[in-house]
Amino acid sequence: MMDPTTDNAGYTGDAGTARASLESLRAEIAKAVVGQDPAVTGLVVALLCRGHVLLEGVPGVAKTLLVRALASALELDTKRIQFTPDLMPSDVTGSLVYDTRSAEFRFQPGPVFTNLLLADEINRTPPKTQSSLLEAMEERQVTVDGTPRPLPDPFLVAATQNPVEYEGTYPLPEAQLDRFLLKLTIPLPSRQDEIDVLTRHSEGFNPRDLHAAGLRPVAGPADLEAARAAVAKTTISPEITAYVVDICRATRESPSLTLGVSPRGATALLATSRAWAWLTGRDYVIPDDVKALALPTLRHRVQLRPEAEMEGVTADSVINAILAHVPVPR
Repeated sequence: MMDPTTDNAGYTGDAGTARASLESLRAEIAKAVVGQDPAVTGLVVALLCRGHVLLEGVPGVAKTLLVRALASALELDTKRIQFTPDLMPSDVTGSLVYDTRSAEFRFQPGPVFTNLLLADEINRTPPKTQSSLLEAMEERQVTVDGTPRPLPDPFLVAATQNPVEYEGTYPLPEAQLDRFLLKLTIPLPSRQDEIDVLTRHSEGFNPRDLHAAGLRPVAGPADLEAARAAVAKTTISPEITAYVVDICRATRESPSLTLGVSPRGATALLATSRAWAWLTGRDYVIPDDVKALALPTLRHRVQLRPEAEMEGVTADSVINAILAHVPVPR
């Protein structure tokens, strides 16, 4: 995924200020996390689209630190859940507890009642507990004892997971994966980035104390609302809509896939492309916006055939081949 430019042409007032504030997130988060600009941009796109993000990478590549740094830079309330094999759904959503003073049951909210929920190592807990997030992610509410309870706005689930081949993991169900707007892969750092990380630690950097690292809030909920309003005004031509549909339909016809992208996935790609266009300083969407967001938006919404997987085919390679094959509108 490409990095946004810093051109503010065409935007004034609150929307322009909000865009500048959101762009400054990268510089602020870089005080704690080295070399993860694409992931930071993906998280910002998800916030603009009211979506959720799945971060995948091997242990030790700063997935958790990245989310904590984002929360600090955005001045949002955040909570963290460490997903383990014995975690229960009520540990996520909350439950009714008996109050001896009033002799009544009262609702004790779970950690899901926050702005930014860090679901750490979500694939280390069984599917029953994973599914406890489904209603929260889709409906922005939690139902306990038949009573729906709304979640705050903004609300974003940033879930981290280890690659599925690692011991002690439970693959996320298709319904759960489809609730994530983006799946971002966190690679191992380059040699120079790793040198920078070690240099920071040798100079006293403490990843558990972001305040000492100099992180400060540079944007807030008001900036997000102004930015979302501006994104909603970004123009999408009928040709771009048809282009998105053609890409998604091609995944359903691919001989390498058993499951293609659903209409919900097509809607997600249109939304992320629109947010990306606004971040790059335009009030209209072009085919390059769609291409830039296709991999993170679609890679977790398709399933490979076993024989294709054995031959080394990946979801990314299939989507890239489709992007190269589907005619681009002019």
